[in-house]
Amino acid sequence: MKKSYCWAASVLALLLAGCANDPAPSEQMKLTTQAFDQAHDIGADDSIPEYSLANDKLERARKAMRVEDYKKARVLAEQAELDARLAEAKVLNNKSQTHVDELNKQIARLQKRLESTP
Repeated sequence: MKKSYCWAASVLALLLAGCANDPAPSEQMKLTTQAFDQAHDIGADDSIPEYSLANDKLERARKAMRVEDYKKARVLAEQAELDARLAEAKVLNNKSQTHVDELNKQIARLQKRLESTP
């Protein structure tokens, strides 16, 4: 009876140890790369701090993947994805603000024309 308990405990310990290993975050790496590329495609560059952070974290995640430190790679990739998305949002916000400013200038010009016509 004691042998069966020891055997069962050993099997359980092996199963738990197997579950504790983090799988390679391949899908997260793909998502992060896509988010980074998308931010770049709409105009994000190293002048935006979040884009630089995303680039740095993505490179560190790739290095962690190469040495099979999957937990670190996953965390860095998740952070890089969020940084890239924030950089993208900032670019879009800046473009929108520029458009609003241009529209306001056009409105001001039209108001001056209306005021100057009899």
